[in-house]
Amino acid sequence: MNTLSYKTVSANKATVNKEWLIVDAEGEVLGRLASRVAKLIRGKYKPNFTPHVDCGDNVVVINAEKIKLTGKKWTDKIYMRHTGYPGGQRTLTAIQMFDKDPIRLVEKAVKGMLPKNKLGSAIYKNLYVYVGNEHKQEAQNPKIINLKDLK
Repeated sequence: MNTLSYKTVSANKATVNKEWLIVDAEGEVLGRLASRVAKLIRGKYKPNFTPHVDCGDNVVVINAEKIKLTGKKWTDKIYMRHTGYPGGQRTLTAIQMFDKDPIRLVEKAVKGMLPKNKLGSAIYKNLYVYVGNEHKQEAQNPKIINLKDLK
């Protein structure tokens, strides 16, 4: 029996095949969009996925201003931050954050679904979110991907 044929091949930086993908956020629910984009950035849809390597794709999200939130999340969902000073806790509702910057709403949702370590920080840099159809990554020839096809 040849035991060499049973070895698991782990991806590394040299063997990873990274692509550029476009995801249209128009009419998508924020959480579902974020979980699928996080899987694309992490590389979980690829057959050579390796947990400790950045083997995911670069993802461009367009039409970030056209996302949906279900239920009463526009008013009830609260984003908290702290200034670092006593009594410095600040809160924003989803509608307030959306009015300020719709890009940040999508970025925070995706970042919360990535690993909380150095690899997660490195993977997060592969996300590009834009308001409207225009983006700066035309030179990379990104492929348009339909999130409905992914599971």
